[in-house]
Amino acid sequence: MQYSLADGDRSARTQDGPDVGCPDAGVSRGRVRVRAAVLTGDHAFRVESVPDPAPAPRELVLRVRACGICGSDLKSYSLMPPGAVLGHEFCGEVVAVGSAVAPAWREGQAVAAMPLAACGTCRWCMSDLPAHCERVDLLGLGGTPGAFAEYVRVDAGSAVPLDESLGDAGALVEPLAVGLHAAAAAEIRPGDTVLILGGGSVGASVAVWARRLGAAEVIVSDPVAARREGAARFGATGVHDPSAGPPRSCDVVIECVGAPGMLQAALDAVVTRGRLVVAGVCMVPDAVVPVTAIMKEVQVRFAVYYRRNEFAAAAALLASGGVDPAAFVGGAVGLDRVGTAFERMLSLTTERKILVTPHA
Repeated sequence: MQYSLADGDRSARTQDGPDVGCPDAGVSRGRVRVRAAVLTGDHAFRVESVPDPAPAPRELVLRVRACGICGSDLKSYSLMPPGAVLGHEFCGEVVAVGSAVAPAWREGQAVAAMPLAACGTCRWCMSDLPAHCERVDLLGLGGTPGAFAEYVRVDAGSAVPLDESLGDAGALVEPLAVGLHAAAAAEIRPGDTVLILGGGSVGASVAVWARRLGAAEVIVSDPVAARREGAARFGATGVHDPSAGPPRSCDVVIECVGAPGMLQAALDAVVTRGRLVVAGVCMVPDAVVPVTAIMKEVQVRFAVYYRRNEFAAAAALLASGGVDPAAFVGGAVGLDRVGTAFERMLSLTTERKILVTPHA
């Protein structure tokens, strides 16, 4: 059953589904109204008063500290239903704990959470791939409200504790996990030459992990000079300007743009018997010439979301200081400026990730 935006409570699931049913009255902070950036019928963002979420027994409520605007938000928000609350790259502070998870979590903890709730028992959940769960509940994608809001309700099983010193940078756990999942899908080996098509947030995250996984060379290809100039901050050893001609062939190509023509460009750039991973979210049909991949015997994989252990690894990397959060972030806005931030990111290809900080 679908989440009702009208009353702020998830509808009851089947008995064997995730425990995201009626709120746990014992830990509710009261049915007050809080603020969120809500999509309107003409796909603008308007700050509105929405119900204050209360956790079900296996849930947490977070006071949102920061939530990143993702490239997939930019591509899909015009397709979302009126009343939707987006935002799936977030961190926050626990302010309410469901009765069944109270021993493991406490109010005041800094956490990041995967933007999903899964059943925990199906073959996908048992394989640590909860995004493919047959009963997965995705947060911030048009149904269950996301974190462009003062408070967000999450599945406690999807949450990881954060170092308190991370602050707003905790919102980078999710995009870093996306990059790790794509890099892992490519089976990067020590000595590999890796080409990353696209130097945005996903491409930058992939570059971070490609170097940590042992790639000898990490080349970022992007038409935007500012992104090429900043690629070294993420571990790139070289850059490529597509206007200068095709890149040299590489052992691994990871496509992080999600635009028509990029899949064929990736097939052209990978070596014979090389590996290609598609992480870019293309929303329209894209034609390719299959014989290119056939004659090269290219291994092609598509990558989406991440494993739970990859999400935790991303949090650990941030806590260790192994990546510079400032390299990813271009600025921050309050809830009332979400629409302006979307317009800016859609019009300026030089823009880095913008964080939404609801309480700033």
